[in-house]
Amino acid sequence: MFAQLPIISPYAVSLGASPFIAGLAVGMYSLSNTFGNIISGISSDRKGPFAILVIGLLSTSFTLFTYSLIDGPYSLLAVRFLHGLAAGLTVPAAFTYLANRTNSDKRGKESALSGAFIGLAAILGPAYGAIYTSRNSVPETMLITGVLIFSIGIAAFLLLRRTLIKKESITKHPSSLTDILKNIGLLRSFSGAFFLMFSQGVLAYMLPLKVEALGLESQLSGLLLSAFGISAILVFLLPINRIFDLVKPIYTLIAGFTVMGASLFYLSAMSTEPLLYVGMCTYGIGFALLFPSINSILIDSTNITSRGRSYGYFYAFFSAGVVVGSGITGALALNPNQGFMVSGSILLIAAITNGLTSRK
Repeated sequence: MFAQLPIISPYAVSLGASPFIAGLAVGMYSLSNTFGNIISGISSDRKGPFAILVIGLLSTSFTLFTYSLIDGPYSLLAVRFLHGLAAGLTVPAAFTYLANRTNSDKRGKESALSGAFIGLAAILGPAYGAIYTSRNSVPETMLITGVLIFSIGIAAFLLLRRTLIKKESITKHPSSLTDILKNIGLLRSFSGAFFLMFSQGVLAYMLPLKVEALGLESQLSGLLLSAFGISAILVFLLPINRIFDLVKPIYTLIAGFTVMGASLFYLSAMSTEPLLYVGMCTYGIGFALLFPSINSILIDSTNITSRGRSYGYFYAFFSAGVVVGSGITGALALNPNQGFMVSGSILLIAAITNGLTSRK
């Protein structure tokens, strides 16, 4: 789904959308995705993550096929809403399924490996979307993506059903929303997801503006984001990923917040291309420390009866963080350096808060 990032706003404009509608078309996916995440989490606890994962993959592929039916800005908004809702079913179910099959002594390393696949998608997806669309069209790009996801859905149905967890074991004592909100570990994980993606929203919004203000080539912002992704993947895949099972996740969480926050302050002060690369690689290391940590904390704080719903809220906070991060910095009319400093301050405050409450 990262393939959609560079193509939706230009596509909306080509359909005659105003700047407001074009922005809404981009944000509509994240909005409905949040609802899909919550529905997925609740349903995964009731029906099991396998069924919801397959339904999410197949329904997402069908919504991608409907891009060929778009004939104007408002039909684009409708398709974007359905697309985000369907795609929102997939990720919480996938991570719930993975967590339920992961040994507790390996949950950190497994979270790092799953993060590596997300990182690969974040690097390859936008490049594929931009290159293929430049030679064809957005509906054709979405059609090919839909065929790929449909194939994955069929493969999931045929292969993953071999390790199903019996329905009775996951529906006997479902956890309530109140129980989840009283869990300090889950609150720590949810807030970690929110602030992680808050900084991502600021970065996605402000980095191109920073590059432009420095008079550098516009394509540099994409290369910098790729450098961030590559450095994160290296941490996820290299033997250093053993740290996530050897060190308590609260400590790697604090380290992740600290490194990310410091790197944003560093980016605000740098004005040359090589130093910007250093800042983005450092940010990637912080991201790689934080993402498995909040996953591990969630796994440690849940059991099979509550894990699906917890992952639903977890990824809802993910979606909300991106929207709030870019929205607040835009609403406050901050320049790129100010945006980086505000976001960096928030991450450092999160690190301090988690440090002070780490014994709770």
